Amino acid sequence: MRSIWKGALSFGLVNVPVKVYAATEDHDVPLHQVHAADGGRIRYQRRCEVCGEVVAYRDIERAYDDGEQTVVLTGEDLRSLPSERSREIEVVEFVPSEQVDPITFDRAYFLEPDSASPKSYALLRETLERTERTAIVRFSLRQKTRLAALRVRGDVLMLQTLLWADEVRQVSFPALEGPVKISKKELELSASLVESYSSDFDPESFVDEYQKELRTLIEAKLDQGDAVDIEATFGAEPETDGEVIDLMEALRASIERSRAERGGGEGETPAAAKPRGKASKKAS
Repeated sequence: MRSIWKGALSFGLVNVPVKVYAATEDHDVPLHQVHAADGGRIRYQRRCEVCGEVVAYRDIERAYDDGEQTVVLTGEDLRSLPSERSREIEVVEFVPSEQVDPITFDRAYFLEPDSASPKSYALLRETLERTERTAIVRFSLRQKTRLAALRVRGDVLMLQTLLWADEVRQVSFPALEGPVKISKKELELSASLVESYSSDFDPESFVDEYQKELRTLIEAKLDQGDAVDIEATFGAEPETDGEVIDLMEALRASIERSRAERGGGEGETPAAAKPRGKASKKAS
């Protein structure tokens, strides 16, 4: 990994020099556009609408247009802004971790200590863990002021940039405004269904099915050309039962199917069908 930014975490008089790394990466199969008739690559040109010439990327600047005037902002202009020049990740406040709404989470970054002694880094990490707090920080990255949550992942401090409050849409659905009557039996069956699917979350047990199928399709086309037999490659399309009308019957059927898939007998409770939690793992 290569760091994308260097700076220092600051809270009070404490400074923690850090390097910043992107925490995630895209695993999608890279695709490009081609002309369907002959397979030729489609290229996009940056053409000036005034002189008609194709403009090299190095000669392109940004601009703001208010409808009457255009203000050109060069790269040097943008780099000269005080926030852009700052190399400080400023801790604004420490908040209870549960108060940070996951809907505001954006990009994730790992922080590496950038000094001979990682003591101040380790101190901040341990403090966040013991107090069960998340630090709300402010910093500038790539010509934008960012708000972020500083939290602990394993032995590493990480930044999770946050959306600004006005970037999260307010929502109100008319269908949910009136009261909805739910019977005790429906709630019991629904809870039983949830329990039958309950487990400890293991991210590595999930795969991106679409990307897996896309790679299979690409390999089949490379091997067989365009005359690929989709059914032979992927199997027949599963049949659907149509729309379910009876909610109670759907819940019962779902519970029985979940028990069957997890190896539970008809008389077993969902919990007995599949033990979960740390205690059950130690017992096995």
